[in-house]
Amino acid sequence: MGRSIYLKSAAEIRILREANRIVAETLSMLRDKIAPGVSTWELDQWAEAFAVERGAAPAFKGYRGFPGSLCVSLNEQVVHGIPSKKIILRDGDIISLDFGVKYNSFYGDAAVTLPVGKITSEKERLLDVTRESLYKGIEQAVPGKRINDISAAVQEHVERHGFSVVREYVGHGIGRQLHEAPEIPNYSRRESTPRIQAGMVFAIEPMVNLGGNAVKVLEDRWTVVTRDRSPSAHFEHSVAVTDDGPLILSELSH
Repeated sequence: MGRSIYLKSAAEIRILREANRIVAETLSMLRDKIAPGVSTWELDQWAEAFAVERGAAPAFKGYRGFPGSLCVSLNEQVVHGIPSKKIILRDGDIISLDFGVKYNSFYGDAAVTLPVGKITSEKERLLDVTRESLYKGIEQAVPGKRINDISAAVQEHVERHGFSVVREYVGHGIGRQLHEAPEIPNYSRRESTPRIQAGMVFAIEPMVNLGGNAVKVLEDRWTVVTRDRSPSAHFEHSVAVTDDGPLILSELSH
């Protein structure tokens, strides 16, 4: 909890909105390209080109050595899947796309999990509950609440439906850095957490497993998978806290 939380001005939030609009448009474009037979490398190439055309730089490429622009995680993969020409989408898969950009010195970051062709009702329910838990968390991003209120709202919704939240990877502040204070876990903590103020900007990102919450990192040192190999879903929005409530920066509806 040692790092200070940087409050953004209205002008900075406008730039963050533009950065996140590029992220949202990229993910929307990719949604239309998801189909059996497509490689995750192709998705990565499309994402990078789309963002660069709009004046943004891929935020993940080279970040701590990550080799791709897009994190693409299939089925039991939770996060940080590396794009590859060898990984081909198949009917029945679920695919998590996590994308970020740097634009005018500020970062955008969002994620979505999508079906490939027809998926099982169990996977559909996993996607629905994870998406819903994200919005439950966002509802708590109002002045006067605490960070733990976001965490608790996500955890409660997920566990009420019989799924589990990943504990090793958390949401975060975002702004001039991709990862800023505060951390935003998807589970409730006992210790006191910071009070939420207008001007804070968060990347809230539930990662939810159909089975147990235990995960491990593969030998590539990036790809995180569920230990029990159950499917996992990941949804993320960047959200600005305002006096009028949460403003979702990475939604296209604004």
